[in-house]
This record gives sequence, structure tokens and C-alpha cells, in this order.
Amino acid sequence: MTDLTRRDLLRNAALAGAAVAAGAAITPAIAENVTAISHPDLAPPAPLARATMKNVPFERRDTVRFGIVGTGLRGRSVLSELLAIDGVKIVAVCDVVAAKTARAAKMCTDAGQPAPAEIVAGDKGFEQLVARDDIDFVYTATPWEWHVPVMLAALKAGKHCASECPVGTTLKDLWALVDASEKARRHCLQLENCNYGETEMLVNRLVHEGIFGEVLHAEAAYLHDLRTILFEDRDEGLWRRAWHTRSNSNLYPTHGLGPVSWYLDVHAGDRFDYLVSASSPQRGLELHREATVPDRSDPKWRERYVGGDLNTSILKTVNGRTVMLQHDVVNPRPYTRHNRVQGTKGAFEDYPPRIYVEGQAGGHRWGPIEEWKAKYTHPLWANVGELARKKGGHGGMDFIMAYRLVQTMREGLAPDFDVYDAAAWSAPLPLSEMSVAKGSAPMKFPDFTRGAFASARTTG
Repeated sequence: MTDLTRRDLLRNAALAGAAVAAGAAITPAIAENVTAISHPDLAPPAPLARATMKNVPFERRDTVRFGIVGTGLRGRSVLSELLAIDGVKIVAVCDVVAAKTARAAKMCTDAGQPAPAEIVAGDKGFEQLVARDDIDFVYTATPWEWHVPVMLAALKAGKHCASECPVGTTLKDLWALVDASEKARRHCLQLENCNYGETEMLVNRLVHEGIFGEVLHAEAAYLHDLRTILFEDRDEGLWRRAWHTRSNSNLYPTHGLGPVSWYLDVHAGDRFDYLVSASSPQRGLELHREATVPDRSDPKWRERYVGGDLNTSILKTVNGRTVMLQHDVVNPRPYTRHNRVQGTKGAFEDYPPRIYVEGQAGGHRWGPIEEWKAKYTHPLWANVGELARKKGGHGGMDFIMAYRLVQTMREGLAPDFDVYDAAAWSAPLPLSEMSVAKGSAPMKFPDFTRGAFASARTTG
């Protein structure tokens, strides 16, 4: 419960009991050390001369110069996407392991680019990278706890920046990113690849063409069996499992919630209002440890897992729509992000993708999504989808994500999402932790936009 001071925890526990008894009140939650917040839906004082970063375009440039912090598996994966796009130059790469920056540098030279600077200077080597004057955009694929320090340093140095998900893990840090982005007048983004999936972009067009009527409900999830990865002695196994010893929450909300936020026009007329959250018992990691770690002297046997295996949250928007959000990475199951939409005229469900529109042939039976692609496939997929499938990871969505970022920067457009979206998509991590700890009491969402959520979103 890193977002709560002990005093606030005791006070809010009492308030939570009263709220549950009343059946209606919203439990206040305190963001640690953020002045003048009595509950998270109230914004902290704005920086002097604050102006929103919503709909702010990038400066137009012919070449986008990147610095990359974190050149492990994910960092090199996105690097590969960037190297396949015209108008990109990789200026510098940074990691705590020299072998990893060397592999990244070789990827650049193999692609015909000059060798980038390699920075291997301990945990804060990124400070050398962001200080360079030949970088436009800093991308970080470090362990989660380093996303915020890297991006705050980049913003302070006048660089646009982005991270993998989640962008931050506490309300305090999410507000810090919002304020720093507004102060620097530079964008701070989460590179959420799932927003750029072919199916997700198709469904987003169907939603906004009114095919499903008025959208009432959506479902989002990250249900992915990661037990083998979590127990590896390399890469994510070195740090990601530790989060299950720290937090009983939805640790990874953004893959499902990012696309759903687009469907619901979050920060384009609506926003998340509050959530309630509950976690199942914890079993998966202990059972996997028993089955795969026979040496009882292994340090893994000293770990105590506190996160429930399956976390379920219900989110309500200020316009009254609902979202079911789930997380489970420690039990056997096929992969799914749910990606479901229910409207007054029809519905969509993914994994596998299927659609139902009232009055369609076949009665109350799901129909294939393919027949909708000819008219509603997003132009990005129509124009570069073939290249994306050949070059990009995760079915091509990674390439479309990188391609679109570079396109918006080269053409001087506003990005498709901004710091307010990044903060809202990551906020369920701390909010679900608070809600679970208080017996599933409702937790108010911050309005990271400070009221600007009601205005329309402009894109290229």
C-alpha cells in the first residue's frame, strides 16, 4: 500500500467501514505527499502557467531521433520496429548490462544506421542519455519501478518520452508525470501496442460508426499464463515476480483498458469515475514453485506472495457506462484480453473475434468479423498492414504502434493518446490495491485532465 501513509490508512479504514455500511458513499483515498488532495478525484494544485497537453501537436521534423533506455527483450523488440520505419535515427542506447547495449547497437548497424552511443553507467545512466542535445524522444523499457524516474528526467531535459506499461504504479507518480509533462510542454506517453491491434482498431471504428448503437458496457483483461517467465532466472523473472510479493491488485491493467478507453471516448467526452475491486485467493505462484523449484534452499522459497491470483474490478464512468477489468497471470489458461463491447444494437466479443448486430441473418448467433473488414478496416492497417505482419511483433500491432508514433512526429500531429490517458490506464493498479484492502470499497478515479476530459480529441 505504497500510496497511503499510516495515518491516512487508519482514517480511511474507518471511512471505508462507514461507506460499506451506508452502501453508497465513495471512500476517499490519499495519494502520499501530494499537497491538497483529500481524495484522488480532486486534482492537486496546477503548476504555474499550466496549460493542458491535450491535442498539443508534436513539432514537425523530417527525422525522429530516439534514445532507448532498457535494451532487454522488450526494448530490442521495439527497437526492431523503429529500425524498419523511414525517418528514424537511433542516437543512443542505455542499459545496466553492457552485453545488452552491444546487441542493440549491432541491430542498428545491421540495419544500415550509424552505431548509436552506448551508455552503461549504473542505475542512473539514463541521466546521461536524456542530457544529450541530439535526441527528440526517449523510450524506456526498464523494470516498472524505473519508468517514472526515466521519464521525469527526460521531461526535465526537454524531451518527449514514453514507457512500456504500466506507466507508473502510484497515484503520486502518475500526478508527477502529468505535472512534468504540462510544465515541460513535452508529451509523456505510454506506448500501448494493444490499441493498435487490427481487431481493436476495427472495433473502434465500428463503435464510432454506431454499429452497436449506444455503448453501455465493455470488458477488458490481461489473462496470460506467465508462470514460466515469472520464475526464470533472467529477464523479467529477475524483477517481475517481486510485484506479487508487494501488492494485492491488478498489476497490469493497460493492455485491455487502453483499447476499451478508446471505445468509450474516455478523455474525449467521458472519464472513469470510480472502481470497486476484489481479488481471489492466492494459489498459482505457490503451486508452481512447489512443482518447479525442488531445492528448498533456493531464495524463491523465502518469498511470500500476497496478490490474489485473479483480480476483478468494475469501473464506472461519469456518463454511467461500466467496464469489467480483470488480471491473472499465474494460472493455466488460454490468452485473452476479453475486448468486449455491448451496445443497444449489438455486441462484439474477442478471442475468437465475433460480432452480433440486431437483425443480422442467422438469428441470435454470433457472426464472423471478416465481413466487416472490407468497409471498416482502419486505414493504417489497410495501408501498411502487410508490412506490419511481416516486420512487427504481436501480429503486427507493435509495428503499427511505432509507425504511428513516428508519423505523428514527422507530420507535426497530436499523438493519438497523451499523458492523461497514460495516467488513467495505469491508475487501476493503485486504486484496485486500495479497494481490495478496504473490502472492495469504491475508489474515486483522479481526473488527471483537470476538467479537460469533456472536450473532443483531435487526431491526424
